[in-house]
Amino acid sequence: MDPMSGAPRLRVLLLVQKEQRVILDRLYDGIVAHTDCDLRWLGGEDQANLRRYFRRKVRVEDYDRIVFFLRFKQEIRQVSFIRTVPNLVILEHDACQNYFPGKYQGKFSRHYAQLPWARVISSGFTVSQRLRGEGFDAVFVPKGYDQAMLRNLGLARDIELAFVGSTKSSVYTGRRRMLDEIAAREQILITRTASGEEYLRTLNRIRFFVSADAGIGEYMIKNFEAMACGCVLCANDQGAGENAALGFRDMENVVLYRDAVELSAKLAALRADPALADRIAAAGQALAEQEYRFDRLGEKIAHALVPPLREHPPVGWVERLRQRVGI
Repeated sequence: MDPMSGAPRLRVLLLVQKEQRVILDRLYDGIVAHTDCDLRWLGGEDQANLRRYFRRKVRVEDYDRIVFFLRFKQEIRQVSFIRTVPNLVILEHDACQNYFPGKYQGKFSRHYAQLPWARVISSGFTVSQRLRGEGFDAVFVPKGYDQAMLRNLGLARDIELAFVGSTKSSVYTGRRRMLDEIAAREQILITRTASGEEYLRTLNRIRFFVSADAGIGEYMIKNFEAMACGCVLCANDQGAGENAALGFRDMENVVLYRDAVELSAKLAALRADPALADRIAAAGQALAEQEYRFDRLGEKIAHALVPPLREHPPVGWVERLRQRVGI
């Protein structure tokens, strides 16, 4: 029972990736705290053969919702089986790739069109709007940060301007180009760190954290991590809708820029007014701590599972036979 409402908790099977770049355990904990959740980590072999995994290890009738947070690359190869999964919800942090040039452009829409009864929980506000405009049951729950790992340590901020993260993936072509343009005008540190303590301490040394996700259409996890660690977040502007949905207010709790020239102008103003920079950093940290902790977002995901799903059509006789004989 839910102690707040007195209603029975949803019985949820949550299938997530065992090997994942970003550590999302605290997000899963937030979902578990608000549902009757069976959380399972699937390795590459199980993700590549979901039919076999379900046949051996899942009784679908035991769950009110079955949530996939798996590799999209594996999902799109197994549509014939996934179409048979009842009460399906897909949690997706990469659907923004549906709307910019790259190997997955348009593929999310085509995939969801084959599963029109499934609910999609997307981390982009604008992406969710566009998916709903295409007729899908799409819900927005943003990205956030691991509140158990990242926080403001109160260290001296001896790195004035920096970006920490990857620039090598083809997804980040716009990021790489934007960072090059900024580096031509500003002394910026562009680096990578190990996860955990090294990343925490590096963020805590940065005064102005540059988020350069040009063309992506939503804000990546690094934005919220930098805010939580007390940096002044200087974020490439992802649009008025995204900013309003997240509570991002330019020169109040974040610094938004559209190109390197605008960023340089705003940095000059903040260097001339350190107190303003301090206020932006404090307001950004407060916003992250209030709204974008993983435990809070896990609760929002749990709530997004509750409304009734669209009706799932009966499974055809061919698929029932395949399930029975295990092929």
